[in-house]
Amino acid sequence: MLSRVANTLYWMNRYIERAENYARFMDVNFNLSLESPPDVEEQWKPLVVITGDWPLYETRYKTVDKHRVIYFLGFDPKNPNSIYSCVTNARENARSVRPEITKEVWEQINSIYFFVKEGLEKKLWKSKDPRLFFKKVREDCQLLYGIFDATISRNEGWHFGKIGQLVERADKTSRVMDVKYNILLGAPQEIGSPLDLMQWAALLKSVSAYDMYRKKYGKLTALNISEFLILDKNFPRSILCCLIHAEKSLQEITGSTGGFSNEAEKQLGKLKSELEFLDISDIFDKGLHEYLDEFQKRLNGVSVSLYNSFFAAQAQVQLHQ
Repeated sequence: MLSRVANTLYWMNRYIERAENYARFMDVNFNLSLESPPDVEEQWKPLVVITGDWPLYETRYKTVDKHRVIYFLGFDPKNPNSIYSCVTNARENARSVRPEITKEVWEQINSIYFFVKEGLEKKLWKSKDPRLFFKKVREDCQLLYGIFDATISRNEGWHFGKIGQLVERADKTSRVMDVKYNILLGAPQEIGSPLDLMQWAALLKSVSAYDMYRKKYGKLTALNISEFLILDKNFPRSILCCLIHAEKSLQEITGSTGGFSNEAEKQLGKLKSELEFLDISDIFDKGLHEYLDEFQKRLNGVSVSLYNSFFAAQAQVQLHQ
């Protein structure tokens, strides 16, 4: 497989995962905002911070309110990470590797694109309740995951796509946890309060983890929630579970059975192995924010290594058939 094709499939899946995560965050946050005074900055600013888009937002707007944030993260063509931009980029990537994907995958990506485009044209961010839009985006992306898994052979293209999805998913789980930590930092008196528990429940719902968490732990506590979202080996959106399956796909591509054959395998394997031998008290002793901040930097390093090992145009990498 050509490195260009592998890179395109990797990013196609990253963009879809990013769009689906943004839709989920927006839906949950809108529900929470119904319990707060209208246009409270503290309700909407963390949403932009979660996504890493706050520096760009600051250059565009002087104030934070519900409609600006919904437009910026959901529909703004000038925000490269908005749902609209991500879906548009995913569709363009799919179009450029059309022979590598199935008719069903292409049709579903097209369907998501035209739905989001219609939302932009109808200015849905101004509607009284945009939750149906975000719910539909989330469900359509999840349907695409199923179609991708059900119709594409487990070849190198499929594995590069899964790595892209899993790297993006691990990144977003770490970010949503880090923002919750920073909210608590500013209001330590609220720890253990009904508001605190409501925020932790919203965090779980924002990564579709609420039901599985309650099944395993029952009571909501910061320690258990952090353990579940970082170290659980079975929940598909936990950081460790994402890294485990990303490593498996990378090994399928390289044919490695142990050790590593390139820098990407080395960095991903090291990051995954370190997590496997941590417990949540180790992370809290270091500081949750400090750990998550370092994790995001190292995950970015994995992404750079994947590019250098497999996608760099100057290397003209030809992956084995």
